[in-house]
Amino acid sequence: MAKGYWINMFRSIKDPEKVEAYRELAGPVMQAAGAKFLVRGDPTKVYEAGIMQRVVVIEFDSVQRAIEVHDSPGYQAAVKALGDGAERDLRIVEGL
Repeated sequence: MAKGYWINMFRSIKDPEKVEAYRELAGPVMQAAGAKFLVRGDPTKVYEAGIMQRVVVIEFDSVQRAIEVHDSPGYQAAVKALGDGAERDLRIVEGL
């Protein structure tokens, strides 16, 4: 079965405290789901329509598992804590 990848690109951060509250709640949810963080940080260089904002890439056992985690009550509590603290582009994709 192909792995699932959660690609989260921040477009803007309006409230770093809300982002931190989100991270404190989302981290344990990801760990409990067996997620593996592959990338976490700001880009070194951007091209084309790239934005110089935080990027996170997380590996899951499958796309279905990534979707389940996203839709879980624990992760949705993290999203609620984030509120309007950041604008993000979140994509779940299947690995090769």
